[in-house]
Amino acid sequence: MFTSNCLSTNEKNHLTIGGVDATGLAAEYGTPLYVLDEDHIRQNCRLYTKSMEQFYGNNGMILYASKALCTMALCKIIKEENMGLDVVSGGELYTAYKADFPMERIYFHGNNKTDEELTLALSLGVGRIVVDNSYELARLNTLCEKENKKASVLFRIKPGIDAHTHDAIMTGQIDSKFGVAIENGEAMTLIREASLMKHIDIVGVHCHIGSQIFELSPFEKAAEVMINFIGDVQDELGITIRELNLGGGFGVRYIEEDDPIACDKYMEAVSKVVKETAEKRSVSLPRILMEPGRSIVASAGITLYTVGAVKNIPGVRNYLAVDGGMADNPRFLLYDAEYDFVLANRTNEAKTQRYTVAGKCCESGDLLGRDIPLPPAKSGDILAVLTTGAYNYSMSSNYNRIPRPAMVMLSGGKSRIVVNRETYEDVIKNDVL
Repeated sequence: MFTSNCLSTNEKNHLTIGGVDATGLAAEYGTPLYVLDEDHIRQNCRLYTKSMEQFYGNNGMILYASKALCTMALCKIIKEENMGLDVVSGGELYTAYKADFPMERIYFHGNNKTDEELTLALSLGVGRIVVDNSYELARLNTLCEKENKKASVLFRIKPGIDAHTHDAIMTGQIDSKFGVAIENGEAMTLIREASLMKHIDIVGVHCHIGSQIFELSPFEKAAEVMINFIGDVQDELGITIRELNLGGGFGVRYIEEDDPIACDKYMEAVSKVVKETAEKRSVSLPRILMEPGRSIVASAGITLYTVGAVKNIPGVRNYLAVDGGMADNPRFLLYDAEYDFVLANRTNEAKTQRYTVAGKCCESGDLLGRDIPLPPAKSGDILAVLTTGAYNYSMSSNYNRIPRPAMVMLSGGKSRIVVNRETYEDVIKNDVL
């Protein structure tokens, strides 16, 4: 019935997550409320680290892509699960720093890093900086010279792969703001430039072809292209690439029709391509890195709302309004993202009505879903939107000056606050009269 195995229904016909009654959480902490099952997150982490060890031995590491969800509590979990961390901004890096995350296990991405961000990364001693373009490379070398440091870098490469996903989350094709392309020669040129710089240590290459991908073939093709590129770098420049970061993008089940690839199946298939292609090109097998984000946290999260107005427009549609919306989950507005919805206080009742779920923002487009099947709803019901652990809190805003929701983490049947609910004072704290 549910999109995640951390969800169930109890004897009261209430939704549970991690064995905890969702309506009880709503009553205790208020709504809107982000809820995460820590035990489920750790289980997902261990699936990846176990598969990495099985198919690459000690020659690999899983990096959690923190853009999916970045909080100090989550950084602590990733640290304890012996994974690395992919950050894409100074804010994510600083969050990891304040959570006492090992800096040597951090990979710093981004297509337009500022000097302030690069300087912060150098001062904190991040493990790798993933260089996006020649402009960034030159600036990084200059900053290193001033600081008398040497930066260990990977290069963001566009492998030219069609990932068969939404246009807004495709990143591996030549027409992308990220990285440099292989087919027009700019990738090789960038590495050649770097080889002449005193303060740059060329460590590896990186690719990421997109997000929410349900097929194996794009990942396999990307791995083949990248190993062949590593072979070309070796042959043309005499440079040994020591690390290959194959990115993330693994799909998750948002609705019943979604059919994600099992972690071990993906790992096994891609590892065969990596090893076979490396052997053909006489390339030493590089250290393999991968960056799951969504697939670590999405299924471990739900968002709880309280139903307010329920409007029936005869012959048109039924609207169900909640106390949140696009400010805490903009994904429907951005991508027409689909979710499963459950009335948490009446989970198994027959879904005989269809509702368009509307938020409280002053925007006609502030919706969470259209024509959603639910039991007949009434004011005061608790609506749960499932699989919201990724790209909900991290993309939230204070639009209409609405405070961001609290976030609760569950473990062993107990709950704790990991992000406080914002207050109106929080919303105005940076205003100056």
